[in-house]
Amino acid sequence: MRISFLPLVVLMATFCGSNGSLRPGHPAGMAPQSGKLFIIGGGARPAALLQDLIKTAGLDSQGFALILPLASSEPDTAAYYAIQQFLDLGLPAGKFKKCYFEKNALSPAGLDSLRAAKLIYLTGGDQGKFMEAVGGTPAHAAILEAYQNGATIAGTSAGAAVMSRKMITGNEFKHPEYTGDFRTIEAENIEIAEGLGLLDHCIVDQHFIRRMRMNRLVAVALEHPGETCIGIDESTAIVVEGDSACVAGEGQVVVLRNPSGSQKIQHGLIGGRGLELSVLLPGDCFSLTN
Repeated sequence: MRISFLPLVVLMATFCGSNGSLRPGHPAGMAPQSGKLFIIGGGARPAALLQDLIKTAGLDSQGFALILPLASSEPDTAAYYAIQQFLDLGLPAGKFKKCYFEKNALSPAGLDSLRAAKLIYLTGGDQGKFMEAVGGTPAHAAILEAYQNGATIAGTSAGAAVMSRKMITGNEFKHPEYTGDFRTIEAENIEIAEGLGLLDHCIVDQHFIRRMRMNRLVAVALEHPGETCIGIDESTAIVVEGDSACVAGEGQVVVLRNPSGSQKIQHGLIGGRGLELSVLLPGDCFSLTN
């Protein structure tokens, strides 16, 4: 595990540390999933959206937040800006820890901090990089345990993509050169990998309207008919509690389903009939179940 202090401007926000009183009383898998998810589509995070996150997590009254910049190629910088956005809203630096580590290298004290955090915040970057460090490790189990015990798990951009059990990696099998321009709706093109599994039977896409990712999500919906496919725009979030979600922020959320499982493949192209599409605005709520 690599640990280094943030610059003094954030008043030495602490890292994954030990505190014997912080470990929750329920073992992993035993407690009900009583936490919430705050899934941000990337881009700028307006003050009002962050205030919603603080209120959702109850961070204004008690507890601490743990920043996981594992998706970023510059974790110190990612953690600094993630914490600074909350300091700018008046929260004290003592409420924040940051932690980054290699696969299976998180210390017992770090695992205690994960389990005890009121808010776990996942920064942007590369969702594959995040899952390489976390997937299937004790840290993964600790995140799930924190959620089961009432923590809010928040993520932006790549940190949003990892929330679901089936995760869009950002890669295309048929077009491996990354352009960010999803010009086709093709069969067996969009790579799906294992995510954190905080959201079951849902697949999350981000930067959705801004980066015109509808083609990608249509292909995913056609190939994964049992999933609710959710495209979240920048400066926008969905707040998940139980089996429902509500839109917060400034933009739109697209919800796409293929309830009949319709699918037809011809010359590498994929098609289908009867897809259900909703375009939701801030304040709108929807069910996560088909």
